[in-house]
Amino acid sequence: MEMETKVIQNANETPTSVVAEHVDFALLNQKAKQADEADHQEKVLPALRLHYKAVFWAFVVSMCVIMEGYDTSLLNNFYAFPAFAKQFGKYDAGSNKYQLTAPWQAGLSNSSGVGAFFGAFLNGFLVDRFGQKKTVLGSLLALTAFLFIVFFANSIEVLLVGEILCGFPWGIFATISPAYASEILPLSLRVYMTSWTNMCFIIGQLIASGVLAGLVNNNSKWAYKIPFAVQWFWPLLLFPVLLFAPESPWYLVRKDRLEEARHSLVRLNHKSTDAADIDAQLSLIIHTDNQEKELLSEVKTSYWQCFRGVEARRTEIASMVFAGTILTGLTFAYNTTYFFSSIGLSSSVTYHLNVGGTGMALAATLLSWVFVMPYFGRRTIYLWGTFGMTVILFLIGILNIRTSVHSFALAQAVLTLLWIFVFQLSVGQLAWALPAEIGSTRLRQKTVVIGRNAYYLVSVVASVLEPYFVNPTAWNLKGYTSFFWMGTSFLTLVWVFFRLPETKGRSYEEINLLFAKGIGSRHFSEYQVDVFEESDEKGAVIHIENP
Repeated sequence: MEMETKVIQNANETPTSVVAEHVDFALLNQKAKQADEADHQEKVLPALRLHYKAVFWAFVVSMCVIMEGYDTSLLNNFYAFPAFAKQFGKYDAGSNKYQLTAPWQAGLSNSSGVGAFFGAFLNGFLVDRFGQKKTVLGSLLALTAFLFIVFFANSIEVLLVGEILCGFPWGIFATISPAYASEILPLSLRVYMTSWTNMCFIIGQLIASGVLAGLVNNNSKWAYKIPFAVQWFWPLLLFPVLLFAPESPWYLVRKDRLEEARHSLVRLNHKSTDAADIDAQLSLIIHTDNQEKELLSEVKTSYWQCFRGVEARRTEIASMVFAGTILTGLTFAYNTTYFFSSIGLSSSVTYHLNVGGTGMALAATLLSWVFVMPYFGRRTIYLWGTFGMTVILFLIGILNIRTSVHSFALAQAVLTLLWIFVFQLSVGQLAWALPAEIGSTRLRQKTVVIGRNAYYLVSVVASVLEPYFVNPTAWNLKGYTSFFWMGTSFLTLVWVFFRLPETKGRSYEEINLLFAKGIGSRHFSEYQVDVFEESDEKGAVIHIENP
């Protein structure tokens, strides 16, 4: 069959000598099968030795997300920060403190999220046109400029505008990082480096917690200006390093730039990897791309395609997995300093508990990598994590009956920290990993964007409600707020049980076929798939074995 793309005909020949107008699908399948089998058999430690360069670049690109985690924690915890509240809030006689009103809390909490929503949406077009590397570099430059607005803001209105603009690059980083990691890493390392994005988010929160704890007793304007200025460190560090990052070989194959794709694979593998292995990896990418051309109703990569046919189901899963982080109580549990303050804990205790909680979150992600993700499936982890958080939210609400007793208030605080631990052990990790592997490779970036934007939309609603729930000048529900999030968490649990498939150990081709055949989400793990056993003349694999 005649194709516009070129394929490598012989594993021992160089790319320049193997250009062909006609594709030998049998040879292509043979090489792709070789790479697929090696990918499935490769264990974590050997994969780290062979693909340490790819791990490094996934590591660095994901570090861009540290800035979003830092800012999110910064703003949400500034509301109980005396110097910030005095500069941007108003005096409240009832609490005898300076307070930001609930509307302004909601507005600031949502500002970067609104910007991130549009930034993520824009990212789908930018990556298609310029690739992931150029898009990341441009976003770092834009963020450096926008941070000047935030740092020099002397009114809450200017601060709001600055946060919205900073949200644009943050939305781009959050959607590029997991997609890039999933495309440059082998199967055995995929879940670790896509979920590393989540760890970067936590690192940002931990840095913010430490900065805030160190400046909480500073009553000058530098108490909030210094934390804003710290954000300039990351673009200055990351930009010069990322100038040398390789482009995703999957992106280059989709653009028919096979020579560049092969060069990118060489850069991402160990220097001792021979030409045959590189050619086999490239053949697998081409094979998967050809398969998707046959399985997709159209080869277009517009956002509209994500809502058509089989892709609609995959988009739903990516969206709910991301949104599930909010629906299970993230906005409530991660607004710790303000919540702890509302139940009567002192500012000093509040901010030190906040640092401890963020440290627990980081520990939970490491424990998940070592003791959870290697032994349990994605669906199992997400399901039981959601169940655990639902129970914890119920207990927090029950304890609110006696918050006038100091021990009960401390018990609520401890349970909130326990929620954070369970969240990062399960849902917090997989919310980044699953969307990056659920979508088809041709629509992966846009599937991640839509999923992340579902998160931003739900987050906006949650961030509007949460200040009203807790703020003493509004509904003042304190710990009873957890009952609301317990309800949304339970509904998420029901969705996970019926709709979330198991993708652990599945290649992108296997996932494509399981979705194309309409296999029920609860039965994904029961099917054995051989993507190379039976093909038509166009390379579209049609064989799947019943359990």
